[in-house]
Amino acid sequence: MSIDAEISRLLDVMPASGRMLTKIVSKPQQSKVIDAPFSPPWNRDSRPIYINFDLWRRLSRGQRDLLILRATSSLTNIRWFKADLYQGIVLASVIGLTLQTIQGDALGMLIAGGLTAISARQIWQNNRSVQRELDADQSAIKVAVRRGYSEVEAAKNLLEGIENAAQLEGRSILDFTELIRTQNLKSLANLSPVGVPDNVKKE
Repeated sequence: MSIDAEISRLLDVMPASGRMLTKIVSKPQQSKVIDAPFSPPWNRDSRPIYINFDLWRRLSRGQRDLLILRATSSLTNIRWFKADLYQGIVLASVIGLTLQTIQGDALGMLIAGGLTAISARQIWQNNRSVQRELDADQSAIKVAVRRGYSEVEAAKNLLEGIENAAQLEGRSILDFTELIRTQNLKSLANLSPVGVPDNVKKE
């Protein structure tokens, strides 16, 4: 497998937003097959997707397609600035903190700073929740359907990609979130009648 040819192929598989916002980087020294680290909002550079192509080449084409679509979806669907309660509190707190700093009000600064930290932490957790992980899987499957896969086929390829990547990384068991994701994908691939309960998705 030529790395340059595979990167070019993967770019064709990715949606336009993925090509604009992310960058595929060869990283042979990493233990993970593919890694799309969480990107903070102040990072204005292209969000990197690191691939160990020595391990990557051992996956089937369908598994590679779904894993790259899933990584792309995970990075492009981060919602730091979607208008909701917590983003509103952060904005108001930052403005309040600025005003209190100008006025030299120590107590006001402490309260505004605390509200900012609490709200920012909630936004961070929302972007790393189980529901968000399941949403990223679903987004990847939707793009795969536009690329000619059936929904069942796409879900199966993503499921197998997760499981086979873990084996290639030398992991005998999946982590909690991966287990939830694979159970959900089994349901989507018609391999299991059991889905993921709503209370688990909210964790």
